[in-house]
Amino acid sequence: MKIAILDDYQNATASLNCMALLAGHEVKVFNSGTRGLGQLALRLQPYEALVLIRERTAFNRALLSKLPNLKLISQTGKLAGHVDVAAATELGIAIAEGVGSPTAPAELTWALIMAAARKIVPYANNLRDGLWQTASINPALNGLGFVLKGRTLGIWGYGKIGQMVAGYGRAFGMQVVVWGSQASRDKAVADGYEAAPSREAFFAQANVLSLHLRLNDATRGIVTAADLAQMRPDALLVNTSRAELVEPEALEQALQKGRPGYAAVDVFTSEPLAADAPLLRMPTVLATPHLGYVEQDSYELYFRHAFQNVVEFANGTPANINNPDYARQARR
Repeated sequence: MKIAILDDYQNATASLNCMALLAGHEVKVFNSGTRGLGQLALRLQPYEALVLIRERTAFNRALLSKLPNLKLISQTGKLAGHVDVAAATELGIAIAEGVGSPTAPAELTWALIMAAARKIVPYANNLRDGLWQTASINPALNGLGFVLKGRTLGIWGYGKIGQMVAGYGRAFGMQVVVWGSQASRDKAVADGYEAAPSREAFFAQANVLSLHLRLNDATRGIVTAADLAQMRPDALLVNTSRAELVEPEALEQALQKGRPGYAAVDVFTSEPLAADAPLLRMPTVLATPHLGYVEQDSYELYFRHAFQNVVEFANGTPANINNPDYARQARR
């Protein structure tokens, strides 16, 4: 098959051991995205299979309809609303889903929490400029960092990642408080954690509040400006899940008002993030370029399954198909 791997910014797939699975196929790796549906369609028209790195490129009906040779979209990880499944099905395009692991995003969440709490990045950057024990040239921002032991960690969403982060919080001596569905809160209590008595109390009491929700119609914009206004002026909001969980521009405005006082974010509504984005100009924000799943072990896991799905499809034994009705639809 003619296969394209999209949006490999770091050219990482070429060095993965699992690339050997695609031996015998014609493979093209694209290291940069394109702007505009026309350019993207022109780039992808020759390919029969596309391997997507999470949701870095969206495939709507208009784009899919311009790809007459496309037979398979092989997704690393799970679909997250970036592919029009109904349109793909109608056009006879199969969508194969892969697997993921909570370990890398959970560990990154904790790395951000620790780095933000102790102000590691500004201290380290200023040390290079000869500033000893100085976090900022602005005296108002030169306060000390803080330890995590004895403080309250709020976790909204007690799935696999949220559970791992809760375990890290317990190991560091934090009081872990969970908010989410009734099932999530019940599970948290069964695991020995506390369920917040209300949404308002959850936001008001957390020293560190971390979001671990899947993005869907019900959770889009679920964190409101009113929620953020409840937070403490010294609190840290952490988002390694999806930027769209927070109301548009609510976080930027809340930080300007001082509640919460700090944020650590790995996800953005538009990615790659523009260099002039407001969040990057805020000294109270620690921002990373969507690194939650971007590490060696995760890539080997994600791509091994995605490539195996391509191979099985090419061999006539498709597996892990999200839209099995694709086979019954006639192509144009």
